[in-house]
Amino acid sequence: MGKRWTADQVLQLASDASSAHAGRKLARPAPWSAIGARADPEAVWGLCQGSGSKPYQTVVDLGGPAYRCSCPSRKFPCKHALGLLLLWSSGQVPDAAEPADFAAAWLASRRGVAVAGPGSARERGTSDQAGRGKPAPKGAPEASNKARRAARVAAGLEELDQWLRDQIRTGLAGIDRAGYGHFDQAAARMVDAQAPGVASTLRRLPAVAASGEGWPGRLVEEYARLRLLIVAHRRLGELAEPLAATVRSYVGYLVSREEVLARAPVHDRWAVLGLRDAKEERLTTRRVWLHGLGSGRAALVLTFAAAGQRLDASLVPGTTVEADLHFYPGAMPLRALVGRRRSEPGPFTGPAGGTVADALAGYAAALAADPWLLRWPVLIAAAVPVPGEPTWHLVDDAADALPLASRPEDLWRLLAVSGGHPIGVLGEWTGAALIPVAAFGADWVVAL
Repeated sequence: MGKRWTADQVLQLASDASSAHAGRKLARPAPWSAIGARADPEAVWGLCQGSGSKPYQTVVDLGGPAYRCSCPSRKFPCKHALGLLLLWSSGQVPDAAEPADFAAAWLASRRGVAVAGPGSARERGTSDQAGRGKPAPKGAPEASNKARRAARVAAGLEELDQWLRDQIRTGLAGIDRAGYGHFDQAAARMVDAQAPGVASTLRRLPAVAASGEGWPGRLVEEYARLRLLIVAHRRLGELAEPLAATVRSYVGYLVSREEVLARAPVHDRWAVLGLRDAKEERLTTRRVWLHGLGSGRAALVLTFAAAGQRLDASLVPGTTVEADLHFYPGAMPLRALVGRRRSEPGPFTGPAGGTVADALAGYAAALAADPWLLRWPVLIAAAVPVPGEPTWHLVDDAADALPLASRPEDLWRLLAVSGGHPIGVLGEWTGAALIPVAAFGADWVVAL
């Protein structure tokens, strides 16, 4: 076993003074049983008798540090983990050849975490805990920043899992009138846990709760997506790499520009079809849709600009550019960076689209590969926008139709562009409606 930490080093991990005080009270042999420590992996475990009939199962991975305890505490680490560490630091925990059964599975999964990301399973009534951003104490073995961040994300997602359980247990009544405050605390916790993608999802849930008739069903769907993401993140080490990359992207792990540009490019002539800007607080996001004329691939190029800065304007709808695109990793790669440009922008050439049935089949395949997908680009070769009340539809030559969802002025503009005749349409399919992005013909395009 490596050098034991001092009591001061252990208490550095306490989230507050009350946790430190409670941990000291448990740093005595009386409430503990089945205690032990092991050098590979460096870990400490024990059973702590509380007020209930069953003792709490407490395990500490010293390499993170990371914690698992079956107590209901939301503090990281809890008083039982602190008490066990203090007991170990004082030399009162014996070395053991093998961990206890209740500790073995979690420690084995932690060994997978060091390679492939968090993968520990959470059972009902237990919690895997990480130090809420606190590093290992000075002088103790330290894990890499990457592994430490992974442990922090895992702990945050386990806390979110309990939050989701609470939402379902207590019911949805009144959430549509609760405003943003109901979700802000959970989102802030995800920021603290370095899971910004999850935080963004939580921040858009108030709009779902306020979306009118049928909102409970839509909110439960969002909860289910979050729950699925939590479960997938636990099993990162078991997933194929494209799906694992998709999970990491939704959680909010960043992939550097350099990493993306190092991936093999897709060389093609790309038709620039649509462009949309969206402002959020002090940041403007530009979404540019491209379509490969040879590969048939769709690509989304995102650029960002802070207030007062200019957005990239090099991709102009209604042009075609020969270039290498480097796609971000994922099960259904869509977002891309433009690498080497092999020509100046040229005249627009309309891409070959498909039917409504083709679009829905493509979406179904994409959703099967990426179950967290919110929007998917569809390209309809020839369809007519048909006004209706309350819903407009896009109807193709086979009389198949997709409901349209957009601002009224955009829908009327789409109808005006078509003149009542079939036109090509690029849109983002949400699973419930098509948001039109651009209308196009053989040699023209109109961004909506």
